[in-house]
Amino acid sequence: MRISRTKVALGAIAACLFGAGMALGQDSPESLLPPGFNEPVAPAAAPNAPPRPRATPVPGAPGGLTLDPSTLGAPATAGAVPEPMPSPSPTPLDPAAAAALAAAQAAEAQRYNLPEYARRSLDMVGVAGPTDGALGSDAFRGADGIYLETLMRRLNAPIASRWLSIALRRALVSRLDTPARVNGADFAAERAWLLVRMGESVAARAVVQAVDPDNYTPKLYQVAMQTALATGDPGQLCPLIEDGPAAAQERGWAMARAICAALAGEAAAPMLKALDRQGVARGVDLLLTRKIAGMGARGRQAVTIEWDGVDQLTAWRYGLATASGTEIPDTLLDSAGPQVRSWRALSPMLDARQRIAPADYAAARGVLSNAALVDLYGALDGEDDQARADYAVGRDLRTAYTAGTRAERVTALTGLWDDAKTADARYARLILTARAAARLPTDSQDVDMDRLVAAMLSAGLDRTALRWQSRVKPGSDAWAMLALADPEASRRYRAGEVNDYAPAGDNAALKSKLFVAGMAGLGRMSANEASSALGAVDVPVGTENGWTRAIDRAARGNQPGLVILLAAVGMQTSDWRGVPPEVLYRVCNALRLVGLGGQARMIASEAIARL
Repeated sequence: MRISRTKVALGAIAACLFGAGMALGQDSPESLLPPGFNEPVAPAAAPNAPPRPRATPVPGAPGGLTLDPSTLGAPATAGAVPEPMPSPSPTPLDPAAAAALAAAQAAEAQRYNLPEYARRSLDMVGVAGPTDGALGSDAFRGADGIYLETLMRRLNAPIASRWLSIALRRALVSRLDTPARVNGADFAAERAWLLVRMGESVAARAVVQAVDPDNYTPKLYQVAMQTALATGDPGQLCPLIEDGPAAAQERGWAMARAICAALAGEAAAPMLKALDRQGVARGVDLLLTRKIAGMGARGRQAVTIEWDGVDQLTAWRYGLATASGTEIPDTLLDSAGPQVRSWRALSPMLDARQRIAPADYAAARGVLSNAALVDLYGALDGEDDQARADYAVGRDLRTAYTAGTRAERVTALTGLWDDAKTADARYARLILTARAAARLPTDSQDVDMDRLVAAMLSAGLDRTALRWQSRVKPGSDAWAMLALADPEASRRYRAGEVNDYAPAGDNAALKSKLFVAGMAGLGRMSANEASSALGAVDVPVGTENGWTRAIDRAARGNQPGLVILLAAVGMQTSDWRGVPPEVLYRVCNALRLVGLGGQARMIASEAIARL
């Protein structure tokens, strides 16, 4: 086997400067479209906008594809496609470009040949197996590959449920058999692209890198560019730089070539001057490229980045600014899509103080686990600047875990819960305090039982939460969440018991409907009792449409991966107030039938906790 020294140098330098460890694990059982080089990151939804199930064009999706569960498979309307964008099928190349790509790949094979035992087959692609908490390789058994890619492409992230987001991430990173009618590399690209849109930048990069470079397709080259930018890791592109430009045909690759040359110790100045002269890059884009190139062994200049006159944050600007340690103005970050917050929360290039701000959003969406969130606040505790509110949270969290008296720990927990102002922050505080809540003795007094139980269940601590069952008030939120989350629920509830649930607040009517739908979907009532209870709160679970037929068919076919994907399709709204109760019923029932009852129980209890 022959390995070129250039390849070795690129890999080593990229690993030193930009490498970041992968952290896929979450609590058990525990992610707009980033546009390309020339397009702004999609703006977030207007604050306080009333949530609703979305059937709107996916920003940046080819053809402006729409997705409504009731019209699954409806034809797309016409629309523009921003560049670069992974396309539904490999980007077609003209004969000259195809010949150039083939010649480049042949030359590459002469320089770098993997032995047969080290090659990875495209018949199965992914990074996690069942022992890692992922799905089995046959999770999509029998499903058509083009159908799966269409569902992934049309899915508009984020989705309402944190627990469903976690289940979807696990499905997408699993080592999966490549379905019929698609290329394994293209299928990996589609999975990674969805993970990027969910905010799961690290998981997306891992899926991209699960394919050997000599098996990359134009679509995977395109997605590799996006994952490199989302993780702030332009060094990821260096092993692909010889074939990527011919395959993907995007301007970003010309700039990446200059970056990789600089990281390999070569002179990049002539390339950068050519980029400027040819108009490939100008302004802040070229300056950021120069700054990254200056980090190489032959870098000779310091570059100052001025954001004056820049009114949009592109994926290229985000990725290179993060990699180079360049601070991005808050005005630009605020204008970006919500997935950028999760990218920042995961980024090892940012210090803990910069990651704290987006951490609440990332935790509420399933990107950060309880352990990751506690570690992040723990990194702040003990630093010099103790005046900031973030540091106060860290101190209160330490008190909640370690205070000598129960009263002090209860007071600290209550203060942390009360201090949160937004919906995401309130749920993130429950996640943050999950294990501190679990450490309280069950005879502790003056405890807010609803939030205590919700906190434990936010991290999947169902059996620990059930120790408090004798303390909860019948008909309360805590009682409802424990009824849904109980893993040993052999008892069947009567319709009267379920309908006695009496929540308070502005969302009381919806909570009642979601509770009944969850109990019915989890099989906690007989068929007759379920029909009576659902009828009493007017939840039309018998209504059928394209989505209901698809998820029921996937459940009957024992296709857990497809069930999770279709469940996410049904919940593609940013707020639980936009989830119809009949959708929750179908989701819980389908997950239970394919052996994912734990996820179903956590999703149903989450509905009560977050409303």
